[in-house]
Amino acid sequence: MAFMSTIDIIGSGITAQHLRLDVISENVTNINTTRTEQGGAYRRKVTVFQAVDGRDRFRNVLARTRDGLVSNARYQSTGGVSVVEIGEDPSDFKLKYDPTDPDANDEGYVELPNVDLVKEIADAMAASQAYSANVTAFNVIKNVISSGLEIGR
Repeated sequence: MAFMSTIDIIGSGITAQHLRLDVISENVTNINTTRTEQGGAYRRKVTVFQAVDGRDRFRNVLARTRDGLVSNARYQSTGGVSVVEIGEDPSDFKLKYDPTDPDANDEGYVELPNVDLVKEIADAMAASQAYSANVTAFNVIKNVISSGLEIGR
């Protein structure tokens, strides 16, 4: 059924935004972490999204039409979004002068994570809004399906 691809697209958006919120939570949690297993301060993580274009190219659809092979079952229309990478923000660490800190370098400076709380809150708000929009879209398709089933009564 065609509506299943719509549900798949919405589901990919919900999954991607959920992962984005998880990464933001990790960043906020480590806002003061000056020591990691890799050495040095915690480096902010970012999610990288990529559009998943499930639609056939026009040329392929035209060729199948010419050959009489086009049907709803063969037309691939599922798209959506996927998280292709959880990368690290390459921006510089913040420096704080505290020669008494055990993580201070030879000059007395401590590298602090490159996490900005204001930026993380803004990103979390944007991810939350996108998540909510996907939930709304899911509820709309659910109502459309329910209305369609009522026609048969």
